Order: sequence, then structure tokens, then C-alpha cells
Amino acid sequence: MTAVVEASSLRKTYGETVALENVSLSVADGEIFALIGPNGAGKTTLVRSLTGTTVPDAGTARLWERAPTAVDESRLGVLPQEFSPPDRLSARELLEYYAGLYDDARDPEAVLEDVGLADAGDTWYENLSGGQKRRVCVGSALVNDPDVLFLDEPTTGIDPAGRRTVWRLIEALAAGGTTVVLTTHDMAEAERLADRVGLLADGSLVASGPPTTLIEEYGGASRLTIETAERVSPDLFDGLEGRQTGTDAAEIGAAETDVAEISATEIEAAEIDARDGALVFEDVSPTAIGAVVDVLEGEGIEYTSLTWSEPDLERAYLELADDAEAARTARSGSVEGQLEGQVANAELEGARDRPAEGNR
Repeated sequence: MTAVVEASSLRKTYGETVALENVSLSVADGEIFALIGPNGAGKTTLVRSLTGTTVPDAGTARLWERAPTAVDESRLGVLPQEFSPPDRLSARELLEYYAGLYDDARDPEAVLEDVGLADAGDTWYENLSGGQKRRVCVGSALVNDPDVLFLDEPTTGIDPAGRRTVWRLIEALAAGGTTVVLTTHDMAEAERLADRVGLLADGSLVASGPPTTLIEEYGGASRLTIETAERVSPDLFDGLEGRQTGTDAAEIGAAETDVAEISATEIEAAEIDARDGALVFEDVSPTAIGAVVDVLEGEGIEYTSLTWSEPDLERAYLELADDAEAARTARSGSVEGQLEGQVANAELEGARDRPAEGNR
């Protein structure tokens, strides 16, 4: 597919702070690309570089193989992270104003409908809720019917129902051929909307790919978490396979015995993390839950909640972010060690050059 948005070896610094470091990516026509990462990772700086509102120190940004500033602005829709329209205009008046900036704009009434604000069109912006204000801002980026849409945290502050309205709108735009680049801290949002996700950490793109691929590579295994009233030792589950094998198949049935034996084998092989008030089993299937509960109840151990979860994008994100932080700390420690070594060497050389106290 043709690349519409491209970044090649982008670097941007603000004083001694490195906002972007050798970032390269491409987004195809009609694709939704989500940027995720911690606060200060460089997501907003990257969006600004791609839209031409920030000039990188090195590298190139391209839209349709042209510099962003050379592209017809009517083809772009941009929603910045911080956006404050005039308070004393209604939602409808704001969209009419922004539509008036373009020769071939969309009907503001249709945009109000799209963002779920048809009933709030006459309300002054200052009297809208925080989520409604954000939806007006989303609408302002759509009035020109852009070919490429940049959305910097589009659903921040929007309630779950409103968030799903915006999600459906973004999906419909992409289905119609609009290319979308968005930033978000909502992993469910990225997992649902994005064809591909890129993780920025410390200004570097540390991973990129379809959500399912990132989850498979970095999301870990399924996890069973049981909140208990007291600390429980993992040793409680040692030898469980042998205990299950001795079960009388005539009492519970051969099929159930097979399930019990499989569950016991899973639990025996699982990594069990015992914490204060919790037991966490890694890489177990839902069929193993019953065997775990049987052991706890057999020992008279109370539990307050039980959760089984599959790997998801949030867990992949945390794994990647932790790896990036560890690498950053290692680099920092290496630099500090080198500086300490340089200082020590300098002090040693200085001591050699100074005459001894008794020889002065």
C-alpha cells in the first residue's frame, strides 16, 4: 500500500532534552496508526513534526512524499492535545466558524451528529461538559473532510458512551479511506482502533506492529489472580498432580477425572507468585480454576476475588515500557560510571602532580 505519512530518522531536542531520537515510521493510505507511550515520550512532538508545526533538528517528515508545509491544508485535519476555542460561541457556531475557513467544508449539522452533539448544538462552549468540549474539538478537525487526520489524545475526558461514539466515527472515516494517526493512553482504544501500534519511549520508537503481534510477542501468558484473606505459600500446590491421579474415577466420572488431571498438570507447570493477599498463576487455562479453588477450599483458605485474564495490549505496553526504562537506567548508570571514572583518574593525576606535604 502507498505510504501517505512518513518519518525518516527524525530527531528533535529542546535544550538537553531529547524529544525524538532516530524515529522512522510510515502509515499507509486508509490505515489507523496509534502512538502509545508514557508522558513525555515524544508522541506530541512526533505529531507536530509530521504536521509541520515543529521543525525537527534532523531527519525528514513527508505527507504524500512532500514536506508537510507544502501540502494543501484542506487535506489535513489536526486535533492538538491542548485546544481552547472561544467560550462564548455555541457548539454549532464553532463548527460553522471552522467550516467557513474552507471552500468545500462539510455541513456543521452533520458533524454535530457525527460526534454525538446534535442536542447540544446551541449550548455555549463554556457550558458544555469536559467530554462534550472534547467532542466539539474532534468535530472541528473533521469539518474540512480531511484525507489525513491527526488526533492527539482525542478521547481524553470523554465518558465511555461518548468515547465509543468517537471510536465508531474514526472507524467509519478509515473505512471511507481517511488515514488516521492518533496518540492515546487508552490501550483498549489502541487495540480496538489501530491497524498498527507504535510504542514511543524516551523519544525512540521501541516497537511497532499490529496489536495482535505485539500482544503475542510481549503480552506474556494468561494469568489467574486470586485475592486471599491471608498470605498463601505456593508450596500448597506441590504434588497436586499426584493427588488428582489418586481420585476415584468411579465417583466423579472418567471425563471429569481427565479434566482434573490436565488442570493439575497445568498448575504444577505454572509459575506461581505469592504476594501479600494474592496468588498469581502464570500460563494457566480457565479449566485450571476449579482445581485451584478446590485446594484453597480444602485448606479452609478464604478468597475474596478471582480473575482470569488473557494477554492484552496493556500488558505488552507495560513489558515494553519496563524494558525501555531498564535500558535507559543502564545507559544512565554507564554514563555516570564513566564520569566517575574520569573524575577519579583526574584526581589521581592531580595527586601525582602535587608535591608531598613534607617536601614543601
